[in-house]
Amino acid sequence: MTAARLHIKARLPPVSVYSPFDGSLIGSIDTTEASDVDELIARARRGAELSRNLPRHKRASILEGGAQLIERRRDAFAETIVREAGKTIVQARKEVDRCVNTLKLSAEEAKRNAGEIVPFDAFAGSEQRQGWFTREPLGIIAAITPYNDPLNLVAHKLGPAIAGGNAVLLKPSNLTPFSAINLVDALLEAGLPDDVIIIAHGDRELVTALISSRHVRMVSFTGGFTTGEAISRAAGLKKLAMELGGNAPVIVMNDCNFDKAVEGSVSGAFWAAGQNCIGAQRILVQSDLYERFRNAFVERTKNLKAGDPFRDDTDVGPMISVQVAERAEAAVNEAIHAGATVLCGNYRDGSIYHPTVLEGTPLTCRLWNEEVFAPIVMLAPFETIDEAIEMANDPEYSLHAGIFTTDLNVALDAANRIEAGGVMINDSSDYRFDAMPFGGFKYGSMGREGVRFAYEDMTQPKVVCINRG
Repeated sequence: MTAARLHIKARLPPVSVYSPFDGSLIGSIDTTEASDVDELIARARRGAELSRNLPRHKRASILEGGAQLIERRRDAFAETIVREAGKTIVQARKEVDRCVNTLKLSAEEAKRNAGEIVPFDAFAGSEQRQGWFTREPLGIIAAITPYNDPLNLVAHKLGPAIAGGNAVLLKPSNLTPFSAINLVDALLEAGLPDDVIIIAHGDRELVTALISSRHVRMVSFTGGFTTGEAISRAAGLKKLAMELGGNAPVIVMNDCNFDKAVEGSVSGAFWAAGQNCIGAQRILVQSDLYERFRNAFVERTKNLKAGDPFRDDTDVGPMISVQVAERAEAAVNEAIHAGATVLCGNYRDGSIYHPTVLEGTPLTCRLWNEEVFAPIVMLAPFETIDEAIEMANDPEYSLHAGIFTTDLNVALDAANRIEAGGVMINDSSDYRFDAMPFGGFKYGSMGREGVRFAYEDMTQPKVVCINRG
């Protein structure tokens, strides 16, 4: 049974999906009306019962089997990512590899994270009691995923949910639905029972109806702050896990490995055309090194090749749409009007916005304080590490940060004081390993991704205690 057959019969017009690069039609997807949510929920309840009763070895086998199928079809999965998301083929292959790893990590989690012994006799009067707790499924999880990592971010929700014995109502981005459909197809082919994952494509009305259902026990959302706030208001009493973006700083100290800092910062800023929630957006460079770093960074940026994402030598592909690229261009022009200087870039060819480097961006500017989600980076000098950390902590939300230095004491002090979900030492902010906890600090921080941590969010402890007295 293919994922395409999982949809409720649609009455709304289908949504057409276009290539971000050349605007060609990729295909269309049927959409589901909000009025059909009761039927979706009924199927998901059946799926939750099936999933709960799958033995752990079977859950692991399905996830491992899905990973193997995707690995064998790596090129086809990568080509789908390029067509619908505009990632370069090199970056798309890496995303497929990460998806395979995410599913394999989920398979291992299904087998090992089943609970713990509770030492009841640690409390006086409970010497005759012994027992344990298990990790039980929540039931139905609503998963809402974005366009920028259309395969692996879906795997980060489906893998732990299946490992924990849940059912999932999956709402992928209407801009990039086919990677999600292909992933679900692979899991079905690997033996996942029908209705354990149900894909629904639709609009805001559909999402509101899904998340507000009392039968949905958790909403896992990756996307923007405005949508996240709307979800939190509509969801009601249920678990929320939200990854709402960031504005990543990277600190470059005078004593850093210079070449590593330049190369890592360029990659961190412009990977996936900057449509990366942990991409380097603000690069803070100690003043004695600033001019040298700026010149090298700009030269390296100018050498990046932007264009056809299917070419192996392309470094920067298109943004997800012409409209999004136009918004990026407008944000830069707003910063220029406020006093920023363009060091390179700031020109657009349709949906391709060429890598752009600014300096002198006012700290009150929108680009400095909000997530840009575009191939735009700002350079700024600083004198002391205290000043750098204060600048790094400016925005009210944060995901990752990076620091380049050879001084371990400075690195660990910065890691302690930077307000972020992760601090990468001698790496750009955009490093992520799929097993590590991943999520935000400060405003909007809810839950963690990373297979083990998502699995624990998607399960609940049940205590069993035996009184032998």
